[in-house]
Amino acid sequence: MSDQILWEETVHGGQTWSHVLERGQALRLTDVEGGANVSALFYNSKQTDERYNMPDTLKAQHIARLTEGFVLYSDMGRILCSVTQDTVGWHDPIGGTLSAAQVKAKYGEKSYQEHRNGWTQSAREGLLLELAKYSMGPRDITPTLNLFSKVQVDEAGGMHYIPGNSKAGDTVELRAEMDVLVVLAANHHPMEPGSVYAPKPVQLTVKRVAAPAADDPCRVSRPENGRGFILTERYAQ
Repeated sequence: MSDQILWEETVHGGQTWSHVLERGQALRLTDVEGGANVSALFYNSKQTDERYNMPDTLKAQHIARLTEGFVLYSDMGRILCSVTQDTVGWHDPIGGTLSAAQVKAKYGEKSYQEHRNGWTQSAREGLLLELAKYSMGPRDITPTLNLFSKVQVDEAGGMHYIPGNSKAGDTVELRAEMDVLVVLAANHHPMEPGSVYAPKPVQLTVKRVAAPAADDPCRVSRPENGRGFILTERYAQ
């Protein structure tokens, strides 16, 4: 049954999450309060040395952002996920991941032992904690996709973070085209201005969805995507 919700949960600001999203399932992320950022990593769950490749994703589709109608390529030329629905319009693939050094410099250092849920943790540290559950580590971190955030590049090559890109209630939905390990950290974007550590929560919904049809918008948005779907479907058989 398509669009059958399997479960829902909330990932609070600063928390991490991981799950194997099976082919035929989709993950919907909802910005609860507005201004969220979710740093995301993607891997072939059956062979994790195949993972999201940012350069190929952008080059193959002639884009510098992710939104509805585009896909996430692996380093094997296959499609991990498709962006099937999006009310935000721009998700940042080039801004990087918040590090411990950046957290200390911008927000100060607060330990869990002393501050409990008010402690400060970087997105990179959180992603590493999740990856350790799957016997993975620092060498397995690739450039993240920063969902809900926007970074523009000017003609001189300068990168500019755009505040207020995502509003409360905005959603993005990712359909798994193979069995995909998804790893998330709900934390600040590294280029976000400000000195108050207050990452925003997101709601996650996992559901069953129909297989992509021959005229699926993600399949036909670029000629390269059609070939990517063929490679992925042959692999998944």
